[in-house]
Amino acid sequence: MVGLHFFNPVPVLPLVEVVSSLHTSADTLATVEAFARDALGKTTVRSRDRAGFVVNALLVPYLLSAIRMAESGYASAQDVDTAMELGCAHPMGPLKLADLIGLDTVEAIAESLYQEFKEPLYAPPPLLQRMVQAGLLGRKSGRGFHTYGRG
Repeated sequence: MVGLHFFNPVPVLPLVEVVSSLHTSADTLATVEAFARDALGKTTVRSRDRAGFVVNALLVPYLLSAIRMAESGYASAQDVDTAMELGCAHPMGPLKLADLIGLDTVEAIAESLYQEFKEPLYAPPPLLQRMVQAGLLGRKSGRGFHTYGRG
């Protein structure tokens, strides 16, 4: 058994996580990686079948930390994003990225990680939960941590 985790937008982002179970054979992994590389033109990384795999297990705590920072008034959403874009050469700040992913999606991934690992860094912050309940989902709703034109 093996899974593939693609990243949106799939035609643009070159990575796919190849997710193996305890029963996945080395031959199956090699076949799937060759397919992803040769037929799909993707770069692969391997992960065990755990919540978040590699990318989301690292990315989500970063996003949640930025949300907590904005929630506490430590810095504005714009300042958090500008700091990471200019101070760390990130192409997009964490709150813009959360808006792009969808705040409902970020909350769902965080909840999945929290349920599996019970680590506080994965717990969805109250602000994120309130925004999702209010329909402020980021780009797809026109408003999240930033406001976007619809269309």
